[in-house]
Amino acid sequence: MEYLGMGDEAPAEQPRLRRDGDPRQDVTPVEVVEDPPAESSRIHSSGASEADPAYRASNPLSIRAGRLGDTRQAFDSIAAAYDGPRHNNALLRRMRADLWRTLAREVPAGGRLLDLGCGPGLDAVHFARAGYDVTAIDWSPQMAAEARAHAAAAGVADRVEVRALGIQELEALGGVLFDGVYSDLGPFNCVPDLRAAASACADRLRPGGKLIVSVMGRVVPWEHVYYALRGDFARAFVRLRRGAVPVSMNRRTVWTTYYTPREFHREFAHRFELTAYRGLALCLPPPYLVDLYYRFPALGRLLGRLDDRLAGLPLLRGAGDHFLMVMTRRAGAR
Repeated sequence: MEYLGMGDEAPAEQPRLRRDGDPRQDVTPVEVVEDPPAESSRIHSSGASEADPAYRASNPLSIRAGRLGDTRQAFDSIAAAYDGPRHNNALLRRMRADLWRTLAREVPAGGRLLDLGCGPGLDAVHFARAGYDVTAIDWSPQMAAEARAHAAAAGVADRVEVRALGIQELEALGGVLFDGVYSDLGPFNCVPDLRAAASACADRLRPGGKLIVSVMGRVVPWEHVYYALRGDFARAFVRLRRGAVPVSMNRRTVWTTYYTPREFHREFAHRFELTAYRGLALCLPPPYLVDLYYRFPALGRLLGRLDDRLAGLPLLRGAGDHFLMVMTRRAGAR
């Protein structure tokens, strides 16, 4: 259930994506739903509506389950189209490569990895080819099926175990321990309880093991300016909203919470030390503006070099479409 953020999801009618390797497809930004969609106003057997603030306050578990269900349905609905060039364009490949290089530095080849929110399995296949054994999970059963099929097609099914599980269900993995845990392109933005997820991740890491994640951030200069210039201020500043935001994808809803690096690590600090973090797509445009990148290739290369130089600096590393964070499991912390 990789989540690429605003603008990167499948279009409403979900046309068949070209498989000829050409990444220059029209990328239609998703609609940001300012009010919860109809599904979030379910009428329960008691006659109460989820739109009622009093009901939301007194039934948090019901609300959470409903939102997780909404998100799973959204990703199920686009799983068959999610591996095409729309979701693996040059800007996304660049962000993936950052995580790949970081993990290779932090976890020696031959180790055992846990992929959280594996989507169609691009990362799992890459690491299996690099000599790792990977357990890949996704909350969307259809995404998990796609990942399983891709691992088989790549000839690495013996090194990739795929299970249809959410990050909130890690206890189902039992007592198996991993050398590294990673999550690429935003699955943690869809997790309702980060603190519980942090403990579950730590419980499945060997002492000193690494957790490496790329997460959608709050401060995205390109996004703020691009949509503000178009007069769409709700979209320009949607990431500054607190709590879960309903984002429309393929006529369904993905409940998304945006974080600064400090906000994100705060929920993990009881089990993890912060090792390093940097911005992704700080100077480069977000992936849904890839047409601009293709239209001005020389400028794109320059912005990419600036990203490499600037996105790790203290005053800038918290900005960008995503941020990449490395955390180390604390010894003995519970």
